[in-house]
Amino acid sequence: MSNKMIKPSLKNPFDVAEKVEFNIPGEISRATGGYEEAMKEGYDLIQRPVKSVSIDQIEKQHFKKRMTVWERIRVLTEAEPNILFQNWGKNLDGASLVTGILNIHGRDVAVYGHDFTVRAGSMDATNGNKLARLFYMAGEKGIPVIGMNDSAGAFVPAGVGGLDGYAEAFTALRKISGVVPSIMCMFGFNAGGGSYLPRQGSFVIQPKDTFFGLTGPGVVKSVLGEDVTPEDLGGPKVHGQSGVADLTVEDEVGALRTAIMLLNYLPDNNSVMAPYQETSDPLDRKTWEINTLLKKAFNSPTGFNTPFDVSIIIQQICDHGDYFELQRDRARNVVTAFGRLGGNVVGFVANNSAVDSGQIDCDAAYKIARFNRFCNIYNIPMIFMEDTTGFLPGREQEARGIVQAGRAMLDSIVDIRTPRILLILRNAYGGAYASYNNYPTGADLVLALPTTRLAVMGPAGKEFVYKDELRKIRNAVIERVKRGTQERVDAGVKPELAKIDAEKEAADWLKAEEALLNSRYEKELMNPKEALSLGSISSLVMPTDLRKVLGENINFFLRHYKPGPMQSVQREFH
Repeated sequence: MSNKMIKPSLKNPFDVAEKVEFNIPGEISRATGGYEEAMKEGYDLIQRPVKSVSIDQIEKQHFKKRMTVWERIRVLTEAEPNILFQNWGKNLDGASLVTGILNIHGRDVAVYGHDFTVRAGSMDATNGNKLARLFYMAGEKGIPVIGMNDSAGAFVPAGVGGLDGYAEAFTALRKISGVVPSIMCMFGFNAGGGSYLPRQGSFVIQPKDTFFGLTGPGVVKSVLGEDVTPEDLGGPKVHGQSGVADLTVEDEVGALRTAIMLLNYLPDNNSVMAPYQETSDPLDRKTWEINTLLKKAFNSPTGFNTPFDVSIIIQQICDHGDYFELQRDRARNVVTAFGRLGGNVVGFVANNSAVDSGQIDCDAAYKIARFNRFCNIYNIPMIFMEDTTGFLPGREQEARGIVQAGRAMLDSIVDIRTPRILLILRNAYGGAYASYNNYPTGADLVLALPTTRLAVMGPAGKEFVYKDELRKIRNAVIERVKRGTQERVDAGVKPELAKIDAEKEAADWLKAEEALLNSRYEKELMNPKEALSLGSISSLVMPTDLRKVLGENINFFLRHYKPGPMQSVQREFH
């Protein structure tokens, strides 16, 4: 056995050595001259960033379960990439960032990616300049952006040039924000500018075993003396729950495939609609599964207080049950998702009673506001599904600024210009109803299921509506206890036991009387009748007809909607 270590190679020993000819086909071969030499040098320069990287560097990437930038591009598209700004210097300066235009499912997409095998994907002034050029080109041509971030940050030997490069890229990306959508994939270990830049994008996708943040664990240790792992400081669990990452996935391939799926729901720019997709799913398909879900929930022992997962309703409404949820790890008491209805892309915002009764807290309010603004900018119609008992009360929420968060949500709803429909599923109480896309806040259509319970307050409202009756009932409890105690004493029961038994009987009576008032309150006020008569609700819809009614109305509104960039005042927001 040989004692020599075998060095791995990607070269096939059986391959015939490649020889590139620069002669015109059919031309009689002559002695080569300056022209052929120039052609060979140009060809070598074009191939340089791919072929000049050592196998050791590629192996290091693969060992860390990461791909090279060229492999990532091949996942996004099988078509030959159009690589722009090939500023490969003598030391591969500039090759640490690759920029180009890809054809993904017939659409032009501007793409950039850091090549970690070259200077750890770091940025200098030249890289920042060409990245800014790519962003401006995307904005001018109206094409979306996909970023593949895997960088150690600014190139230290470049001095302040690296910082200037980042600053130039920051500015360019900010200026095309709201003009074209952008999807940012986070690979490897990114800190500082490598985190700020992608978070300027529309959506951030983060796989497992990656990090991005303001600073790394080493800086935290030196400044604050805290020992923290990259996962706990800036991993997908942290960013997924805070909303910094819109989507968390298993690995790099999952991130790139998810980016392609998300792109399918997004328009090229703010002047056009999202791509229409023919569907074989009939628009008038009956949604019996929704009927079954609500029947089982509301006929259960807990009745109309039974929680259920609103995702099932979204799934049944969408074409072939296919929808794309955003910020899945954050604020599960509300669901934000893209779906298709009759081939048209629709944004869904739905209270989810399966989590915290669908109450709106700070995280849910900001999650809704962020999604609303995106749909509003990019001409995406919206369907709101309401089933909430209101805003989450309490000291913690007030301290976190629930008033500010609720205002951000309300502002984003008032500002929506795209077609929008409100569907009330069950609970719609108080301020939550008043700030959740009703007619006064600009809804084009308000629909409700017969299970709707629309009121100023929930069951606690009986305290105000039937206050005189409740006072009489509660005052009568004392008299019932006295009378019951006396009757038992007269029957030979000891006074102590007689009083305890009488109090129990009076408490049961009070509970039964309040239950009757609860039932009366629900029948008289917690229903869609008053709202229907006042015009707050346009019409009632049966659960089995939801897809048909929503689809037909969305199609109607879209036929009379002209997509275009926002022309109104851009208001301040959170």
